Amino acid sequence: MTNLAIAANELRKSYGDKTVLDGIDLAVPEGTVFSLLGPNGAGKTTAVKILSTLISADGGQARIAGHDLTAEAQAVRAAIGVTGQFSAVDGLITGEENMLLMADLHHLSRAEGRRVTADLLERFDLVEAAKKPASTYSGGMKRRLDIAMTLVGSPRIIFLDEPTTGLDPRSRHNMWQIIRELVTGGVTVFLTTQYLEEADELADRIAVLNDGKIAAEGTADELKRQIPGGHVRLRFTDPAAYRSAASALSDTTRDDEVLALQIPSGGSQRELRSILDWLDSVGVEADELTVHTPDLDDVFFALTGGGMAKVPNQPKENAR
Repeated sequence: MTNLAIAANELRKSYGDKTVLDGIDLAVPEGTVFSLLGPNGAGKTTAVKILSTLISADGGQARIAGHDLTAEAQAVRAAIGVTGQFSAVDGLITGEENMLLMADLHHLSRAEGRRVTADLLERFDLVEAAKKPASTYSGGMKRRLDIAMTLVGSPRIIFLDEPTTGLDPRSRHNMWQIIRELVTGGVTVFLTTQYLEEADELADRIAVLNDGKIAAEGTADELKRQIPGGHVRLRFTDPAAYRSAASALSDTTRDDEVLALQIPSGGSQRELRSILDWLDSVGVEADELTVHTPDLDDVFFALTGGGMAKVPNQPKENAR
């Protein structure tokens, strides 16, 4: 049986008459990336704060790295690392000094602290900047330093609360690579993000949080399969060919202005072949065929009534 790094049952949290978490359950296997997604204000950060012992839940139970969240809070803290939305880096001191400070906080010996600091600065490509004040670092460098500081204590579980917000695409992809390497090394990552492609790219499992409840959970592909709306779009330049195709096929949505037909489809190879065979059988040739399969954006519209942030320049349709 797979060991769980995080197991939570019926977690509840309210602020006054505002219910933020309404009895959520979470199960995160060791050595995986689990992503908690939801609109702003859905309770993602509150969940991270509870699971990392920063605040108490109003109800429910949780075990983190095998330890009871309430009764063994100190043992939980020793097993985890947390990188929040806002950097914990002290800009007045150098990157190396930030790392050594964390080593002191983890009660490492001076020699061990310097060894760990040197290793992590090299691993996160910060050696050249190590002696410079952290205030001079770019956003991506500060984020890398932030995570490097989190790793000083060799945590088994890392909570990353929107770690790439505000980063440029290159820095974001660098962060994705760091997260993959952490998991390859056996670390469990609990990720909240406002970027859909980030969860799609990284997460082994995704839970969608909405109105304090888990609206859906599964792999990215499982979530996408729950949402209708996949289709094949045929576009024509010849009006006669368009009319022939439209009259021969009943289950289509017409767009007479651009001479396009939309056919419901899951996008499988078999369905595509069937459509192409049908076009051949009626002697009609489409000038353009595009396949649209539901993505996480569609999942969010369906589950939360609103979209989430998308990484720029990520097309949803594949033309052929």
